[in-house]
Amino acid sequence: MGITAMVEAAVVDSGFDVGKLTAWMEAHVPDFEGPISFDKFAGGQSNPTFALDTATRHYVLRRKPAGALLASAHAVDREYRLLSALHPEGFPVPRPIALCEDDAVIGSAFYVMERIKGRTLWDGALPDETPGARRAIYVEMVETLARLHRFDPAQVGLANYGRPGNYFERQVARWSRQYRASQTEDVPEVEKLMEWLGRTVPEQSASTIIHGDYRLDNLIFDPSEPKVLAVIDWELSTIGDPLADFSYFAVHWLMPADGLAALGNVDLEAAGIPSLDEITDLYCEMSGRPRIASPHWYFAFNLFRIVGIVQGIRKRIIDGTASSLEAEKAAAKLVPMARLGWEQARLAGALEP
Repeated sequence: MGITAMVEAAVVDSGFDVGKLTAWMEAHVPDFEGPISFDKFAGGQSNPTFALDTATRHYVLRRKPAGALLASAHAVDREYRLLSALHPEGFPVPRPIALCEDDAVIGSAFYVMERIKGRTLWDGALPDETPGARRAIYVEMVETLARLHRFDPAQVGLANYGRPGNYFERQVARWSRQYRASQTEDVPEVEKLMEWLGRTVPEQSASTIIHGDYRLDNLIFDPSEPKVLAVIDWELSTIGDPLADFSYFAVHWLMPADGLAALGNVDLEAAGIPSLDEITDLYCEMSGRPRIASPHWYFAFNLFRIVGIVQGIRKRIIDGTASSLEAEKAAAKLVPMARLGWEQARLAGALEP
C-alpha cells in the first residue's frame, strides 16, 4: 500500500451538512445546479474524498479530516494551488474549481475539482491486462513522472511551493519526528535506519515539483487506452529532489506483492512489466537525468518514510481513531518494511552498529 493510502484520518469522518455545502456551491461553483448526491470514495485517503453528483455534472470534493491533525498535514489549500498551476500547462490533473477555507461550511477546509471518468488500477500485477498492455501502462507511468520533473517550478508559479535545498536532510528529520510522535514500541531496524539516514544524506541532485506518493492507484487511466488522464492525491507534493519521487515509485519493485502497487515476487518478464533496470533507464532517458549510480540509499529512505506513516496508523489503532478498515492490515507492515529498509541500507554500505 502506498504512503497516503495508508495515512488514516485522525478521527473517523462523520459526513457534513449537505444543505450548507449546496449553498456554498451555488455561490462559488460556476453553472452549479443542485440538488447533489454524494458518496465517499473507497480506500484510505488521508484527506477524505467524495464524489458529488448533480443531474448534469460530476464533481469531486476533497476535505481535511476532522479532529486534531499533525502540523503541516492535510493541507488541501496546497493541493488546490498545485492543481491550479499544473492544469493550465496541460499536465494531467483534474481541473480545480473552487477552494473553501471556512470551517463553518462542512467542518473543515475543502476544495472542489472536476471528476475524471476513467480507470483506477489497484493491483500492480495488472492481472486483467495483456503483457503488451502492461508494458504500455508502465511506460506511460514513467513518462508522466518524467514530464512532471521537467517543469521549472518558477515558470508555473510554484517557486516558493517548497523550501529550497537540503531536501533529504529535512525529510529524514521530518519523518523521524513523525515516527517519534506516534511510536508505540521499539523496532531495532527503525532505530538503525533513523541514525544512518541522518548521518549519510546525499546532496540534492535538482529541485523540481515532486508528487511524493507516485504509484499506480494514484493515477486515473483512459477507459480503453494506456493513457494517464489524471494524477491525483497531491498531499505530499512539494519542491524537492526528483530522485526521491522516482525512487519511491521504483521501490515498489522491491516490496512484496500484496495485490496493491508492489511488484516484488511477480514474474515481470512473463507479465510483460518492465524490470527495475528498464524503468530506471526509461526515466533517465525521458527526464534527461543521469542514471542513479547507487539507488539503495534512496530505497532505504523511502521505506523509512513508509515506516513512519505505518507507525502513525498503528498509534491511531491503539487510540481508537483509525478510519479505514484496512488500517490493521497496513499497520502489520511496519516491521517487514523496516527490515527491508535496513536491508537496502546495508546494500548502500551501512554497517551494523
